[in-house]
Amino acid sequence: MCGVERSAIVAAMIEVRDLTKRYDAVTAVDGLSFRVMPGRVTGFLGPNGAGKSTTMRAVLGLDLPTSGAALVNGRRYAGIRRPLHEVGALLDAGAVHGGRTAYDHLRCLALANRIEAARVGAVLEQVGLAGAARRRVKDFSLGMRQRLGVAAALLGDPGVLLFDEPVNGLDPEGIRWIRGLMRSLAAEGRTVLVSSHLMSEMALTADHVLVIGRGRLITETTMAELAGRFDQDVLVRTPDEPGLGTALRSAGATVTPEPDGGLAVSGMTAAEIGELAMAHGIAVHELTPRSASLEEAFMRLTDDSVEYRTGGTTR
Repeated sequence: MCGVERSAIVAAMIEVRDLTKRYDAVTAVDGLSFRVMPGRVTGFLGPNGAGKSTTMRAVLGLDLPTSGAALVNGRRYAGIRRPLHEVGALLDAGAVHGGRTAYDHLRCLALANRIEAARVGAVLEQVGLAGAARRRVKDFSLGMRQRLGVAAALLGDPGVLLFDEPVNGLDPEGIRWIRGLMRSLAAEGRTVLVSSHLMSEMALTADHVLVIGRGRLITETTMAELAGRFDQDVLVRTPDEPGLGTALRSAGATVTPEPDGGLAVSGMTAAEIGELAMAHGIAVHELTPRSASLEEAFMRLTDDSVEYRTGGTTR
């Protein structure tokens, strides 16, 4: 028995200050700065190769910055005396000795960090692996390894948690579970940073988002603001499509017929379209502004930061 009580949740934050990380001639992170605050799920988004994993590794002391700093509650990870009590992380679910059982893997971590043995059973139960506690990890599916990695992150009951692509290998039930877990952890006042390139999943999970590309911060905003940032067009329905279409094009708008009827109009607001239609005596039955989907917003933000493209296009 370790004889150490579960640590109290202490409000803490992650702070990255002018972080740069170079590997020979490659700059993985380039002057990156941001803060991750407690009480909300922060999505860490970017295309493959954007520098997300490198940044998280720097926060955890696994990669030393070329310059700048990555801090947890004002301290470098190496300066935290019992790190699992303050910071939990899932970076690589495969980084577990396959010959150990799930229980033994977590028990070793607990002993090294003076965490009571009762926590091992508690976190195995929490992640749904209690029935597989004595099975060897080499026999686990990818989804089970992901759950074991989450259990290790939760073992010290930390106030700060980092998850790198946590839904990898999970079935739909597992995805719903990890989504609910992250939100509940944030609701308890913890700081939760989740790296992903899946906008559809982050839309259901994150409150706040950091978008990076080529190692630099592109934008920091709420998920709701990001969803509404890009106005795509206005759907217009009218009994006189040819007449309104001609008038709109003469005013400089781009007009495209919709497959199911109506006109997709860009370059003018709904109010401007309505006023123009009234001036020409044309009835309008519908004016619906349409915003880009989250995926489209993400692609527009990161278009210049995509490292690999299909279709033979290069930049």
